[in-house]
Amino acid sequence: MKNYTLFVLLATFTGFAVNAQVVESGAQLQLIADHFKFTEGPAADAMGNVFFTDQPNNRIWKYGTDGTLSVFMEPAGRANGLYFDREGYLIACADEHYELWRIGMDKQVQKLAVNYKDSLFNGPNDVWVSPSGMIYFTDPYYQRDYWTRTSPQMHNRALYVYDDGRVTRLDSQFKQPNGIIGTPDGKFLYVADIGDSKIYRYAIQANGTLADKQLFASQGSDGMTIDAEGNIYLTGKGIDVYNPAGQKIEHIDIPANWTANVCFGGPNRDLLFITASEKVLTLRMKVKGAR
Repeated sequence: MKNYTLFVLLATFTGFAVNAQVVESGAQLQLIADHFKFTEGPAADAMGNVFFTDQPNNRIWKYGTDGTLSVFMEPAGRANGLYFDREGYLIACADEHYELWRIGMDKQVQKLAVNYKDSLFNGPNDVWVSPSGMIYFTDPYYQRDYWTRTSPQMHNRALYVYDDGRVTRLDSQFKQPNGIIGTPDGKFLYVADIGDSKIYRYAIQANGTLADKQLFASQGSDGMTIDAEGNIYLTGKGIDVYNPAGQKIEHIDIPANWTANVCFGGPNRDLLFITASEKVLTLRMKVKGAR
């Protein structure tokens, strides 16, 4: 695998205002690299290294806390959304064959889920792992040029949970579910219906099921993350930040056609890592990511 020594490029974008609520005063977007086709799925490991996907090129990349950028895995199952579980394994929405994977740092792959009942998934898209180890994931349908199929086996575009070898459908009332994130205490789950421009919040029950579905924001999102203050970060045309009460408190402009996803990384979890079309960028924050 080829390693790339990273030369962080200082972006020429204007620094953020002193009164910004979540962005460090005077911080500037830092362009890490722009040689990708479409970046997605950033996820930080316990040390703050960020792994992300370049799905069209079928690679998972690693952005190290030491400032190096390297290919972690290729091919990578056309991975999309990623998240680290409590044991340090990388959970991946492997879109090539509509599967959910568990990847070790030795790059060994375990296929956790490949179907619901007798039907193949539409194509798992984004994923979050609860503190208890339950894996929640969204399964929309986006026709891919690398698929031979041209229609789904299931017409439900749904939200699922995987737990100890069993897949349970939790909610199928979506037009196109996408981004997903939960609170670090495992009490609440946020899910985007990007097809209906809505974010929903659920209460997570002790057995992993969901209750009390409520509209959180009238806005869709491709990917999401959460900070230690409970603020939710939505992506699409830049980044919009909502407080836990569902009020938008900040907008972060991103110089890209589409901002697909975000996560907090770095040794102190105060670096917002942004996947935006062919680019990846970082931004220094006042707040830290939830752990």
